[in-house]
Order: sequence, then structure tokens, then C-alpha cells
Amino acid sequence: MAQISGQPLRTCIGCRRVAARSELLRLVVDPEDARRVVVDPRRRLPGRGAWLHPDRACLKQAVKRRAFHRAFRAPVDATAVDDYFGTSLPATAGVGTVQAESGSEI
Repeated sequence: MAQISGQPLRTCIGCRRVAARSELLRLVVDPEDARRVVVDPRRRLPGRGAWLHPDRACLKQAVKRRAFHRAFRAPVDATAVDDYFGTSLPATAGVGTVQAESGSEI
């Protein structure tokens, strides 16, 4: 990935804007529970990472877009990220659920 003045760049999974890695939070799948996503403040946990601005609006946008599922290539629970922000999102936030398509409600 590109760098600006020595800073590695990453893309926020919420707003999709590119920013310096130092401006974003790294998210990873919990090493102890493969269904949970946790914030990695030290950026040292193993595994695939995703990046998010430390902004509630970006978190809500990521949930709305189902970006956690895409970023981690598996259904995951993002309530630990929600707790980190101190917000109250729906209980299914970040969980890879399928919403009914128009006309498919029976």
C-alpha cells in the first residue's frame, strides 16, 4: 500500500477513506474466539486486520454496509468494537446475517 511522508496508508472499512495507519484503529478476530472482532490498540495481535476510524459514524457505516463480514471473510460479532466505542448498536451488529430481499418475505 502507498505511503505519504513515511506513513503507511490504510482504508477505513466504514467510510472507505484512505488515512494514515496512525489515525485508524486496527481490528482483528479475537485469538480466543474466532467469531468475535476486537480492537487491537497495540497493533500486535496475529491475523487478518481491518481498519476503522475512531469515530462512531464510521462504526455505524461499517455495520450498515456489513463491512466486518467482508473484511474478515466470515460472519463475525462486532459487539466488542461497539463496547469500545461505548455506543449501543443493534445486537446483530457486524454479525453476518442475511436480510430479506424485497419480495422474498413469506
